Amino acid sequence: MKIIPCTETSLEEAARALLAGGVVVIPTDTVYGLAAHPKFPAAVDRLYTIKGREAKKPIALLASDAEVTPVRHPLTSHWPGGLTIVSEGEGYRVPDHEWTRALLRKCGGLLRVTSANMSGERPATDAEQALADVGLSADLVVDDGVSPGGVASTVVRLSPEGEISILRQGALRI
Repeated sequence: MKIIPCTETSLEEAARALLAGGVVVIPTDTVYGLAAHPKFPAAVDRLYTIKGREAKKPIALLASDAEVTPVRHPLTSHWPGGLTIVSEGEGYRVPDHEWTRALLRKCGGLLRVTSANMSGERPATDAEQALADVGLSADLVVDDGVSPGGVASTVVRLSPEGEISILRQGALRI
């Protein structure tokens, strides 16, 4: 495992690792994330193992933009940003971090991403903390300094009728 700065070179290296079935710690606009490509079930399983997360707890998909998600609701006006929308059993978020959205585009538009911390602990807000918490088990850690948001995303659920329920209050006040 190695830690590298957030650059165009690291964008290529992180994309290669993810497209080869690896697990990468990435910066976002809220907190650092632990990412895997959804087409590699073994990599997604590693997310659960590294984090110590219960298998029944879902891991959201980070998206490069709203168009790659099936979510069609006025709440998507908060994207990119610190809002995860759960619709039809799947959580989606478009991060407000240009490097991360570029990585998502290079990986086909979607990655499974959970906060880079042990389950139940505080999310990592910088690469050093992410490295100490979960990064030693990842293939790569990308360092972009302190996350500007510092708080995990707000998570809302949309009912089939479009009604909103807040599952976790976080970065975005709803």
